[in-house]
Amino acid sequence: MSKAGTLHHVELYVSDLTKLTEFWAWFLGQLGYELFQEWEMGKSYKLGDTYLVFVQVEDKHLDVPYHRCRAGLNHLAFHAESREQVDKITEQLRARNMTILYEDRHPYAGGKGYYAVYFEDPERMKVELVAPDEL
Repeated sequence: MSKAGTLHHVELYVSDLTKLTEFWAWFLGQLGYELFQEWEMGKSYKLGDTYLVFVQVEDKHLDVPYHRCRAGLNHLAFHAESREQVDKITEQLRARNMTILYEDRHPYAGGKGYYAVYFEDPERMKVELVAPDEL
């Protein structure tokens, strides 16, 4: 099967590499990602043929903080293996005092039959973990 058109990697520039990769190493580890590369200004985590890269932003570019409603990346969405995994990670996110988005509609904020948790990473990027479609 050809890999043409599949996602190779996503690279995110972050304001605090240590803080962000502490969170992302935990979250991505829950999904089966492993540390792939590490250098002074960045780290990457890989699962299969896809990897995520986190790079420390240079000080001269820290003047405007990230906001998902500006032009650019809105959020990252990941497949969960089950609804139980969504529930388990939701509880772990709460224990870590992470912001769960759309709490009043959780876990169906995406609509009927769409079982997911939406949350913010330490820099307030929206992240989604969605269970397999059970409709």
